[in-house]
Amino acid sequence: MPANLLASPVRLALDAMGTRFELVLGAGEAVRLRAAGEEALAEILRLDHQLSVYRPSSEVSWLNARASHGPVVVEASLFALLECCQALSRATEGAFDITIGPLMRAWGFINGSGRLPAEHERRAAQANVGWECVELDPERRAVRFRRPGMRIDFGAIGKGYAVDAAIQILRSHEITSALLHGGTSSIYAIGAPDDSQAWQIGWTSPAGDARTFTLRDGALSVSAVHGKAFEIGGQVLGHVMDPRTGAPTMAARAVVVTGPRSLESEVLSTALLVLGPGWVGEFNRRFPQYNAAAAV
Repeated sequence: MPANLLASPVRLALDAMGTRFELVLGAGEAVRLRAAGEEALAEILRLDHQLSVYRPSSEVSWLNARASHGPVVVEASLFALLECCQALSRATEGAFDITIGPLMRAWGFINGSGRLPAEHERRAAQANVGWECVELDPERRAVRFRRPGMRIDFGAIGKGYAVDAAIQILRSHEITSALLHGGTSSIYAIGAPDDSQAWQIGWTSPAGDARTFTLRDGALSVSAVHGKAFEIGGQVLGHVMDPRTGAPTMAARAVVVTGPRSLESEVLSTALLVLGPGWVGEFNRRFPQYNAAAAV
């Protein structure tokens, strides 16, 4: 076997967006696979620098600091993402909302594991939440917040958006077998491993039930209330906010969504976690390309 071929997959990893991205590329020419993988991960890092609210120099931090004072012109792909977010907020009845930044801060989930805010804090934060109050001007690519304390947070869509961007790069390099995940909660599979017809993704529900999902040329997203959470009065309160109530969702404990893209899969798993299993029928009607694989 030539020196530039590997019998085993190429594995790469990157810390970005507050989590760990890991990429497995099927066996083949090691130099070509590694070059494609490194380019894909570099795109994830670029998007982290653009979208992270934890980076003072990011474009989103710059937008958050200025858009309450007047229109702010943003880069074309960011404007397109904001338009996409508004469409998804409308389609999910506001269960997905990127303006939950003030609530995340009030509940202590920014750089923390959470806390119970005073009622006046919660009300003040919720008063600055509402996707309809983000004005988008397509002609100028300008963004303006109608409320003074509004803050955008891409936490419920950023990983999926980054995974899709990375997958697009891998496909441009004609990669035919790969598995990429961000924090194990946003996953995309290209093709299948060399010894199988599909990638096998294991998942354990909050009740302890183990399931395996098969994934080939598609995405899988998991949203759950555990992880970054705290307990009060025997109730676990997680970091997934219900924008309509201004409090952590308690409609479901975990949701798994599969479909053709990571962005929508991530958004829809979050929305269904907020809306609860009773919304699965409406989910199926509105998003026929996606599957609510589990909602408990």
